[in-house]
Order: sequence, then structure tokens, then C-alpha cells
Amino acid sequence: MDKEQPLVEHLAELRKRIFWVLGVLIIGLVIGLVFAKNVILFLKSVPPADKIAWHVFSPWDALRLYMNFGFVVALLITLPVILYHIWAFVSPGLRESEQRASILYIPGAVVLFLAGLAFGYFVVFPMAFYFTTAISHSMGITELYGAAQYFSFMFNIILPLSVLFELPIVVMFLTKLRILNPKRLAKMRRYAYMVLVILSTIITPPDAISAILVALPMIVLYEFSVLLSGFIYRNQLVQDAAWEAEYGEQK
Repeated sequence: MDKEQPLVEHLAELRKRIFWVLGVLIIGLVIGLVFAKNVILFLKSVPPADKIAWHVFSPWDALRLYMNFGFVVALLITLPVILYHIWAFVSPGLRESEQRASILYIPGAVVLFLAGLAFGYFVVFPMAFYFTTAISHSMGITELYGAAQYFSFMFNIILPLSVLFELPIVVMFLTKLRILNPKRLAKMRRYAYMVLVILSTIITPPDAISAILVALPMIVLYEFSVLLSGFIYRNQLVQDAAWEAEYGEQK
């Protein structure tokens, strides 16, 4: 019974934190739906959308468009809350110094997510859009863009990139938990490069230049993650040595 009680308490805490996240997500969705129209009209007024006519192909397309934007805004609002509750759930297993250091990852994760959104929207998405448009022109096809399909195409590019930009924070956090270290990351480098290149080819137009333009920042992010992991790992070794010197060898 004593062994089961901590598990029950952990599950109850996890459920409570999930409810918090869902509550904030619902509030964020309401806010997103309120401002969805203004955001859509703004994006319609800037390239590449300003030079095309939008259409809807079913009565549900406008509603789906609103819901997509509402979800993206809700995700942006909820992201810091999700990260905080993940930290709060695992922090009891960390040392006090590690708890203070790891909570600083939350602002960094939000900044990297926004950087991924910006990179996807301003670099990769126009590149993919103009590439597919050029193919249509070369085949003598007249484009007829649905508004919902246009933004679904955009979200399918920028959201995965935003998640990939979280790589340094994830690596730092897992290093802090002593799950990863720079030696292990160095051994995984070849496989990581292969996965990043494959992902780059999936979310970009099927040409080598586009894939390279996306894969290179991803590889730089991976190497930056290795450097950050090494910095944290060396600090951990120093702390462990100080602990052993003061209290004896850890068991």
C-alpha cells in the first residue's frame, strides 16, 4: 500500500495539471476565434496571398479556417503553461539548483517556437508556394485557391518547423535530467543528420536547394544543442565532484 500511494498521488497530480492545460487551451481558443478574422485579413493583405483570389469550396471551409487560426493562437497562449506544468511535474526529482535553472528554459522555449514560426512563414512557406505555383504555370494550369486549403498548406509547413526549433531546449532539459549527454549526442550525430534531412525534404518542395536551405538551420540547431548539452554536463560534473568532496561518493 505504501508503494501504491505515491503512484496514486502522481497520477492525481498529472490529472490536475492536464485539466489546467485544457482550461487554458479552451480560453486561448476563444481568444483566437475572437481575433481570427483580423489575423486572416492581415495575412490576406501581404505576399504571397495579396496577389491571389481566395475561394471556398464548401460551407464548412470558412468555419474550418476560423478554427485553424483559433487553434494556432490557443497553442501560442498555452505553450508557456504546458512547459510550466511539465517542469512542475518533474521538478521534485531535480536538485534545488536544477529546479531554478530548468525553469529558465520556459521563456527560451517560447522564443524558439516563435522563431520557428517566423522562419517557416517568411522563408520556407513562400519558397514552397512559389515553387508549386511555378510548376502549375509550366503545365499551363490556372490556379484556383481555396482559402482553407491555402492556410492548411501554410500550417503544415510552419507548425512542424516551430516544433523542430524546440530541439535545443529539449536537449538541454534532457541533459539536466541526465538522460542525455554530449557524448551520447555525438554518437547519434549521423542518425540525427539523416532524420533532419528527411524531415526537411518532407516539409519543403521536392528540390535539392529548398531541402538544403531548411536542413542547414536544423543541423546548426542540433550542433548548438550539443554545445549547450556539453556546457550543462560539465557543470554537472563539477557539482558532483563538489558533492563527493563534501559528503563522500554518491551511491
